[in-house]
Amino acid sequence: MKIYVDADACPVKDIIITEGTKAGIPVILVTSFSHYSNEQQPNGVETIYVDAGADAADYRIMKLAKKGDMVVTQDYGLASLGLAKGCQVVHHKGFIYNNENIDHLLQTRYLSAMARKSGKRTKGPKPFTEEDRLKFKELFIDILQQVNQ
Repeated sequence: MKIYVDADACPVKDIIITEGTKAGIPVILVTSFSHYSNEQQPNGVETIYVDAGADAADYRIMKLAKKGDMVVTQDYGLASLGLAKGCQVVHHKGFIYNNENIDHLLQTRYLSAMARKSGKRTKGPKPFTEEDRLKFKELFIDILQQVNQ
């Protein structure tokens, strides 16, 4: 198993790196060159840089991920592709994407896009909170413990 992170706007990279390396699971951060950093990552963490194109990180993650890997993303499209490939897909706000919730999430995204296209204003995502961070950490540690049993 490997953990792939859609890392451009992921607010829980520190948790993923800390807990993933502690569990001995490779962590791959996929991010655009516009977020380039010379920061040294710990052993077991790899950073892959991609072009700044709209879905470049998503395409790279789907090219690399295999059945049974984990993908951490807030992107519903990437989540859908990951589920179809047999990956476990987790949102940084602490919930697991599954076949029951992905259709609703994609439909909501589509309806919001159509509303914006017709000139209506829609609400964006709620701000990321400390409660979201704790919820993610608990879920992530839970998943890692299940994998290591």
